[in-house]
Amino acid sequence: MGKNLTRKIFESHLVEGRMVAGEEIRIKIDQTLTQDAAGIMAYVAFEALELPRVRTEVSVSYVDHNTLQVGFENADDHIFLKTSAEKFGVYYSKPGNGICHKVHTQRFAVPGKTLLGSDSHTTTSGALGMIAIGAGGMSVAMAMAGEPFPLVMPKVVNVKLTGKLRTGVSAKDVVLELLRRMTIKGGVGKVIEYTGPGVETLSVTERQTISSMGAELGAITAIFPSDKISYEFLKAQGREEDWIELSADEDAEYDEVVEVKLGELEPMVAKPRMPDKVVKIRELEDTKIDQVFIGSCTNSSYGDLAKAAAILDGKCVHPDVSLSVAAGSKQVFEMIARDGILQKLISAGARVLESACGPCVGIGQSPPTGGISLRTSNRNFIGISGTVNAQVYLSSPEVAAASAITGLITDPREIADLEVLESIKESTDYIIDDRMIIAPRENTEDVVIKRGPNIRTLPVREGLDEEINIEVLIKIGDNITTDEIMPLGAKILSLSSNIPAISQYIFNVLDPTFSERSKENNGGIIIAGENYGYGSSREHAALALMYLGVKSILAKSFARIHHDNLINHGILPLVFKEKADYKKICPDDTLVIKRVKEQINSGEFIVVNETKGFEFKVVAILSDRQKEVILSGGQLNYIKRLL
Repeated sequence: MGKNLTRKIFESHLVEGRMVAGEEIRIKIDQTLTQDAAGIMAYVAFEALELPRVRTEVSVSYVDHNTLQVGFENADDHIFLKTSAEKFGVYYSKPGNGICHKVHTQRFAVPGKTLLGSDSHTTTSGALGMIAIGAGGMSVAMAMAGEPFPLVMPKVVNVKLTGKLRTGVSAKDVVLELLRRMTIKGGVGKVIEYTGPGVETLSVTERQTISSMGAELGAITAIFPSDKISYEFLKAQGREEDWIELSADEDAEYDEVVEVKLGELEPMVAKPRMPDKVVKIRELEDTKIDQVFIGSCTNSSYGDLAKAAAILDGKCVHPDVSLSVAAGSKQVFEMIARDGILQKLISAGARVLESACGPCVGIGQSPPTGGISLRTSNRNFIGISGTVNAQVYLSSPEVAAASAITGLITDPREIADLEVLESIKESTDYIIDDRMIIAPRENTEDVVIKRGPNIRTLPVREGLDEEINIEVLIKIGDNITTDEIMPLGAKILSLSSNIPAISQYIFNVLDPTFSERSKENNGGIIIAGENYGYGSSREHAALALMYLGVKSILAKSFARIHHDNLINHGILPLVFKEKADYKKICPDDTLVIKRVKEQINSGEFIVVNETKGFEFKVVAILSDRQKEVILSGGQLNYIKRLL
């Protein structure tokens, strides 16, 4: 049997381990990216390693989250990131240059290379034939230090695309259909690899939309072949020398195969509050809306905005609806201004935002109390919009634009001029201007990293306790997201560089008393259901818990990135051997685990519930390396010892 594309790239980057699904391997990382909300702790960690310069081919620091600059904190963070980039040989993309995933694909992504990013939607660069993986900031810091990235060798799912999308149906509908079929857990432990004749009908920016939401499928990453479409994109970006042809062998072997017939798809919408609650739009027509947002790393390309503008052209936003629009990058912003697209959006009543994450991460444009917001974003979790009781629906730009006009969730094919819509293609006349990207300096000895008063040192756990004897602080259900563990929003994200301050908001959506109770109790244990930590790569959801003294989390299962983040920061993640034991535990129960270090080696632990007088078993799904990391008190201690 031949090789799939995923296996080819993993094989060419393999440093350690056997490429057998389920076994831990370590791969060389060629590129890294960080964004400001997660990047500060990554650079603090890298600095603690006392290395003079990054050891990657390319590392880029982006500012795209905390750009609202409420108070001094965000601006201070940007200065810290800029001077850290100068010091360590990193490219620095200034605020206003765009969302990291859009800019990285435009200016840095290279087919056949590996990319590790401190954002779960790093998967976006899979559109150009990269293995692009999201991780916590600590993992990215280790990659910048030249350390191979450890992961469990994934299974590979072949999503075979056939046919062609009909006018009014979007690339967003492709990935929403996959979410409908596979759910948010369908990609866990897997790479989603797209093949088939339908691939060549999709532009690189459409592929970005689909690969971006590989994160929502729970996948390690998503990847498209590097083909003639990729070449034309890179040529238009002035980077044709970076192109190589890469695809799976004709007789490639896969663990699963899923076929999607593009010509049979209809416009889809994800209902609140999970991106897999997907239905055909006709099931939601006449649903009244209060707000529309067109943007995010998933749907903010030239083609996305051009199609939205074509639907809005000559019309006006409904009186009861607020429409906001954000281009994904400065490049796209300039192009829609040049080509009259921006004028159409403004004329229709759109509120134009800067090229940044903005509403997607709860920074600005929060819906009204109990409001319904229709967004082209990738997530619709509770509280993600900045309004806890808002209802967020997800759709394509075409659906969003049509609905902004009618004030109801609307099939764009009912009101759009389909001939005009059919004629709109992704531009190949890109404006190339990298003046907002500051290239690394050769000589950095005289560079001084500047720190504002909000930038604190990285808290580190000394080591694993021999005995855990402590209360259950909170018991939570299935699919608890990192947004529910560590909420977003301008106020909270401005504290990204200050763990003591941001820890006050941990679990604020579910239990506002959690932080205070954890301090009073000197830490505790968390009991959780399936897929705990799903969603963002936000390592603050682990860092803040470690700072508050949380020793361990007992869950039915963990999401990959959060599981790694817990280990990186010295929190012991344990899985119920019998899921029925989850039901027997209550908040305030005292749990005791003795001989913790000894039981680490076996991977199986006996837990005694002293309050209720019974014992049960849990397991630690840890590689030998991860056992050493946990015993060291976290990744930073472990790597410093090795270095």
